[in-house]
Amino acid sequence: MQAGQRRRLTRVGVGVLVVALVAIAGVAGVRAWREADRTSLQQALRYTSTDAERFAWTDWAAVREALDVDLDASSTNQDVADLMSAGYDADLTSASAMGESAEVVHDDFGFSPATVSWELLAQATGGSVLILGVPEDFDFETLTRTWSALGYQRPDSADDVWVGGDTALARVAAGRSVSPQFSHLLMDADRRLILAGDNESYLRTAEKAVASGEGGDSVDEVAATAGEAVSAILLDAEQACRSLAMSAADELDQATAQDLIARAGKLNPLTGFSISAQPGGSVVVAMSFETDEQAKVNADTRAALASGPAPGQGGDFADRFTLGEVTASGTVVRLDLEPVAGAYVLSDLSSGPVLFATC
Repeated sequence: MQAGQRRRLTRVGVGVLVVALVAIAGVAGVRAWREADRTSLQQALRYTSTDAERFAWTDWAAVREALDVDLDASSTNQDVADLMSAGYDADLTSASAMGESAEVVHDDFGFSPATVSWELLAQATGGSVLILGVPEDFDFETLTRTWSALGYQRPDSADDVWVGGDTALARVAAGRSVSPQFSHLLMDADRRLILAGDNESYLRTAEKAVASGEGGDSVDEVAATAGEAVSAILLDAEQACRSLAMSAADELDQATAQDLIARAGKLNPLTGFSISAQPGGSVVVAMSFETDEQAKVNADTRAALASGPAPGQGGDFADRFTLGEVTASGTVVRLDLEPVAGAYVLSDLSSGPVLFATC
């Protein structure tokens, strides 16, 4: 091969390499832009398994801010108990999986509602995993020593499960209330995450899901509408149409519901549902549908149902909230609710029967 041909081939090769590098950089840039545009809730959902169907979110940093409390690892057990009590009264902590265990995990486990940034409980048919996000300055080395002292079996690799089981959990609890969710533990220092679960095998599967970052698609639209939620419950299509159905009501309430639905108009099945407590105290309900047209039709129907009686819940929805703006954007219907003083809108309406969310 002549020198001129080699130079031309070299230039062509370099040109192809440059184009490939530019393409790779472009893909990475688009991915980074998309991730940067996601809310904390949406980013957390990416860590979940693709088979998860129910999600319970608590932004603990936002809860502490809303309640105007400043806690850390040195806070007392009573401080944590007061936080949980105030959070319950404000209807901000009903989604938390740490509720019954808050004081125990604060005392013994090296994390708690006083120190984590957020939590997301993801539930699937095969199991559940609690994912906790921690601040950048969180000390994982101390956490390692803490879990070892509790009697959890240290794994051979840093990204594997710390096995505890019933024996370790009972020893730590020492008669106090603690959820089986903390039977097995896992830390992911690179992503600043702690995982907990009652099933050793499923927890390993959950860590693989964290690494893939492909979860949450089933509820992404309603999660986007929830925005920077302080607390939220999100359900995929099957869960929404099962958990919120009027079939959970008694026969008289079911008959009343059928009459109200017939008068309200057409209903289509939900493809996703979320109810979220917002900064400032309002509540947002988001319901997704198959098409934009279905969303437009259902915006009117759901608004009518949310303005009247609440069979299965008792009384009227107006006893619980003032219905604000109801909008359809793309395939998502959004209802803005302003809770009545003393009403527990999120905790009451995140499980059925909920007339305006029935399929």
